[in-house]
Amino acid sequence: GLFLVSEFRGNPMTSIAAEAAKGLRGLRETVDITNPNQLFAAGQRIDGWPAVSFGDAAQIQYTSGTTGFPKGAVLSHSGLINNARLFGARCEVDADSTWINMMPMFHTTGCAMITLCSLLFGSRMVLVSLYDPTVVVRLIESQRADMVLGVPTMILALLEVQEETPRDVSSLALIICGGATVAPELVRRVHKTFGCEFATVYGQTEHCPLVTQPHRSDSIDDICSTAGQPVAQTEVSIRSTAENAVVPVGMVGEICARGPSVMIGYNDNPEATAAAIDGQGWLHTGDLGVMDSRGYLAVTGRVKDMIIRGGENMFPAEIENVLLEDPSVTEVAVVGLPDPKWGEVVAAFVRCPDNLTLDKEILHNHCRSHISPQKTPVVWCQVTEFPLTGSGKIQKFELREGFLDGTYEAL
Repeated sequence: GLFLVSEFRGNPMTSIAAEAAKGLRGLRETVDITNPNQLFAAGQRIDGWPAVSFGDAAQIQYTSGTTGFPKGAVLSHSGLINNARLFGARCEVDADSTWINMMPMFHTTGCAMITLCSLLFGSRMVLVSLYDPTVVVRLIESQRADMVLGVPTMILALLEVQEETPRDVSSLALIICGGATVAPELVRRVHKTFGCEFATVYGQTEHCPLVTQPHRSDSIDDICSTAGQPVAQTEVSIRSTAENAVVPVGMVGEICARGPSVMIGYNDNPEATAAAIDGQGWLHTGDLGVMDSRGYLAVTGRVKDMIIRGGENMFPAEIENVLLEDPSVTEVAVVGLPDPKWGEVVAAFVRCPDNLTLDKEILHNHCRSHISPQKTPVVWCQVTEFPLTGSGKIQKFELREGFLDGTYEAL
């Protein structure tokens, strides 16, 4: 069955669905859910349901596409249900909780984490069909919501709306954020503006999606500097990208996860599946991170985003966090650009508050007072908006390619 609405965000969904359904011999019904006659139509019931086990495929979920073309991750019933249950338990969700679900339903946070968590714990969910930060803040007030989850760009927009036109958001108990680098400054702004707790989570579509999450009792230092500990039933290993061996505690390596939430594989893509899941069952996330002796994980960036300048590894997240400490920076994305001498150089794409003019000398001096010279950006670009995925994550590869083809200019 295919369920749709005739139009969404200006897209003709009926014609798109008709094109997508060509050749699908197993498709029996196409239903417009805004048409009562179609939605509530009755037909002959089948004699019995097919047998389904916990490890069987539940859905094909497409990745965000922050580093390239999305891939279809096949996720299991067991992985999705347990991941949502363990997420809700660590959030301390109960039947009195109210979620504002502002994440797209094509994203695992929207359709899996929040929706399944609400079903499992019997909590209330207010679904937002189109993200609008003003609407979301108004809903937090009117619905007395206590839980919100979003990517950093979404949370930042909520902050800007609340700071400009404050509303009664005293019901809000916890804001959860993930999907991209979360700067300590964002955590502090949430505490100041919303007066609620904050949790930085780490996950990946291929893991249903949650991998690590803080506890409500964790210190502000752990909340600001880590993405918490692995959720239950999940092993996390930091491994070298060259030898696939565990690295010592405190050393940066690739984040790998193993457990029931690991995807079955990529849909119709055995080569990509073999590259992502090794012979020991470890899912190689493509993300870089470091783990301390307590098992708390700090994410430092993507393997593909790592900047190698003159043979030295630079981690964009470190540089971005430093820049976000400056009040003249609202959002920033750091990428590597090709350079004939160094191999790559550091470039910063910056959005300023109220689109004020970027002063690269001030930001250069700010970086030099906190990080080493080679990590300080040498290319500065001011942007009014970032290229985003459908789930609100910055597409760094678009920034890199845009600079090389002249879409963005250095100051």
